[in-house]
Amino acid sequence: MKMLLVHGLAWALCLGMGVCLAQTPAGTPAINGQTDPWVRAVDLNVGEQETVTLHNGQKATVKLLSLNETRDPIRDAVRQAIVKVEVNGQGITLESGTYNLPQMVGQVQIDCSITSGYNSNGTPEFWGLDKAARLRLWPAGSTLLPPGAMIYPVKQRFFASATWFDNEPIDGGASIVKKIYYHSGLDIGGTEGLVEIVAATDALVVSSGLNILEEHKVDTPAKIRGDVVYLKDERGWYYRYSHMQSIDPGIVPGRVIKQGTRIGVLGKEGASGGWSHLHFEIVARQPSGKWGTQAGYALIREAYIRQYQPPIIACARSRAFITPGETVTFDGSKSWCANGKIASYQWSFNDGTQSTEVKLTKTYPKPGRYSEVLKVTDEHGHVDYDFAIVLVLDPNKMTSYVQSLHANYYPSLENKVGQPITFKVRAFNATEGEESWDFGDGTASVKTKSDGSGPALNKDGYAIVEHTYQKPGDYLVRIERYTDSGIPAIEHLDVHVVP
Repeated sequence: MKMLLVHGLAWALCLGMGVCLAQTPAGTPAINGQTDPWVRAVDLNVGEQETVTLHNGQKATVKLLSLNETRDPIRDAVRQAIVKVEVNGQGITLESGTYNLPQMVGQVQIDCSITSGYNSNGTPEFWGLDKAARLRLWPAGSTLLPPGAMIYPVKQRFFASATWFDNEPIDGGASIVKKIYYHSGLDIGGTEGLVEIVAATDALVVSSGLNILEEHKVDTPAKIRGDVVYLKDERGWYYRYSHMQSIDPGIVPGRVIKQGTRIGVLGKEGASGGWSHLHFEIVARQPSGKWGTQAGYALIREAYIRQYQPPIIACARSRAFITPGETVTFDGSKSWCANGKIASYQWSFNDGTQSTEVKLTKTYPKPGRYSEVLKVTDEHGHVDYDFAIVLVLDPNKMTSYVQSLHANYYPSLENKVGQPITFKVRAFNATEGEESWDFGDGTASVKTKSDGSGPALNKDGYAIVEHTYQKPGDYLVRIERYTDSGIPAIEHLDVHVVP
């Protein structure tokens, strides 16, 4: 799409969805930030209640009844936060963040985006939360955003690669440390140098690389860095796009761009940890009066479904972090299908067992990085796959992580028979072994060797291989790498090929 330039000193252009783009006296276009975002947020301590006016004028009285947070014994990281709330006299239990969606109660949709425990050994400035929990509300039956208000910010399939989403403790790096980075924003894994990043909304370019509008330097969330772009939309929300390999030359501060405008190309620049992804984060004024992350998973999921209309989406996330002998709970209930009912669930595990339960537990006796497969099917035969990652520490090396993998492929949206597909993989904390690829179509396995433990920003950190499928279908790609002592790092990809 062509970018929109606004010229002159005294005129405004109103786009669809009530977006008003006005020119400031200094000659810089700005977005007024007056459009209703529809979401309503309230911060409460246990025992407090507040009456909220929803975007349709409906009233909802919300009370926080209790908060319970579960921490792991290794890093003391919050792994699960559960709140009990009452809405208009009806009770409900909610899990905070981590791929959970708003739930229905008392003629309201409600979720819990963050709780206070994430501040204790994390980064409280990310969320701007001063009380026990933040609750977000919408009317029953409402979409989360107005129609057309947002699109998916990368041109690839949903869950095409690894993610770190709202509230997930980041378990990575060279050694295990107590200071936790609880993820704020959405890390969307993808193929370095190939995946296109686009504007999720109509927006003003606030910053691009090391250049920023003067009036956004103070009391805003925008911060300059060579791989980062900040946009601001008509709701007054700021959008951070980070780790880009390149930023398009036309993305300059002061320019107003349309939704879908190309911003740049996905990479691993900046403080990426060395894996290729887009850090996409929405920041808004919160009930505390501070700037804080607007939990984005439910919003981009809704935007993706509207835009691409998939029949079904599997969800086996988030990740597990344990020691040998501990038990992991697997839950496929966060999956979705367009007709409202998933016909079957099938789990396939690395130990050779399977299950058709929606939710189940398994114990892991040996260290390794495991990828467990969830297949969901609807009543029309549409299928989708997702993968649950289980990180089991080596009891002989409790101060460091076992090796891990990040794999991805391009393109992911329209893969056709006979079309070459680019696959990439990078190992982390790995000095031994090499990657072995099974493309799921009966062809011979392929070997690669990524750098394993090289500098995070190593230009050639990922190993690259091409593969072409000769028949349509859904293919499970499996990548493995083993240490000399046999500790595995396993990764999966799901490739859908059409005629």
